Amino acid sequence: MSSAPGPVIPETALVPPEIAVAAVPEDERVWVPQASGVWFRPLMFNTVTGQWCNLLKVTRAGIVSRHRHPGAVFGYVLRGKWYYYEHEWVAETGHFVYEPPGEIHTLAVPEDCPEMITYFNIAGAMAYVDESGVQTGYEDTFTKISMCRDHYRRNGLGASYVEQFIR
Repeated sequence: MSSAPGPVIPETALVPPEIAVAAVPEDERVWVPQASGVWFRPLMFNTVTGQWCNLLKVTRAGIVSRHRHPGAVFGYVLRGKWYYYEHEWVAETGHFVYEPPGEIHTLAVPEDCPEMITYFNIAGAMAYVDESGVQTGYEDTFTKISMCRDHYRRNGLGASYVEQFIR
């Protein structure tokens, strides 16, 4: 018994296209507001694995968020500095940061830092927690895509602007 060969699927159909974008955009509208004095700039959203890469920009001092991740997070500080209440180190321009899965982090920017920009590569969701560790909200690839669509629709770039970052 023989079977006819199945359809030939071009290799390019199985592999998402590569992406190359300017990390810090010339058009300020690309930055998506997240909270007062806090924005993110999407670089890539992987809807298959749940991974996303973005720049986080903070222009105010104090706590940015208290959160944990189910997967590993990698960061690289491009400008400024920040720290976690739970650790004694300070991540400064040029520093690499690794966050282990499951650990609660309270990200803060010190008073003497007018602007912080850090690249983050996040595997999985980000669960926001209160002082007792109780979850108060979350973000993942899909909520970030939705935030981008809404923001780009409102600011004139168009809701489809986010599509270039989705893989």
